[in-house]
Amino acid sequence: MSEIALIKIEETIQELPVDEQLLLISRVAEKLRQNAENDFEFEDELGRMADDAEIQAELKLIERDFASTELDGLAK
Repeated sequence: MSEIALIKIEETIQELPVDEQLLLISRVAEKLRQNAENDFEFEDELGRMADDAEIQAELKLIERDFASTELDGLAK
């Protein structure tokens, strides 16, 4: 987001009464907490998937299927 847009948002917030500013801050903080929790859950799920033997076997199959493309001359 551009600096100009942030300044406009800040100016608009300053026009709100203090109680509404506090309510807005509370809502934004709650959304940030939810996003952080979702990110943590996603990372945790990825870790479980990485440890899953079935998923590891499937990835090895996919790797084998695409092994021939490694000789296509494209840089990694």
